[in-house]
Amino acid sequence: MESGMPLSGGQRALIRESWQRVSGSPVQHGLVLFTRLFDLDPDLLPLFQYNCKQFASPQECLSAPEFLDHVRKVMLVIDAAVSHLENLSCLEEYLCNLGKKHQAVGVKVESFSTVGESLLYMLEKCLGAAFSPEVEEAWSKLYNAVVKAMQRGWETLPEGD
Repeated sequence: MESGMPLSGGQRALIRESWQRVSGSPVQHGLVLFTRLFDLDPDLLPLFQYNCKQFASPQECLSAPEFLDHVRKVMLVIDAAVSHLENLSCLEEYLCNLGKKHQAVGVKVESFSTVGESLLYMLEKCLGAAFSPEVEEAWSKLYNAVVKAMQRGWETLPEGD
């Protein structure tokens, strides 16, 4: 993955410490992330359809069992990134394929900046005073590296697919 922006040892420690406080309740914290995401960009709601069912509201989506499974998966991806901070490149192929899947369901690359804002919001709400500018910077670097890998999934698809 991006070797140009490696995380320092201190940044890795900040990410691990903060994630430890979040990872015990992944669905609860994931719902904070997605609630914020829908607040920031309600147009993303139609991307979440299960069995061709369109959700009438973010609240309906946020309480659907299928969506809660998606929340768990998102939190597991974050957990994998945190678990592999020393060697993010081992996740490159997985993240690239994840990018392809997101493109296939209509997610736009630009939406990932809103997801990043929502991730930082969730961390801030969970960590309170422990959410320092240093923690925010470390998480931003990690998130940007993950998104860059996912974006490579877009780039490997031929135009028009």
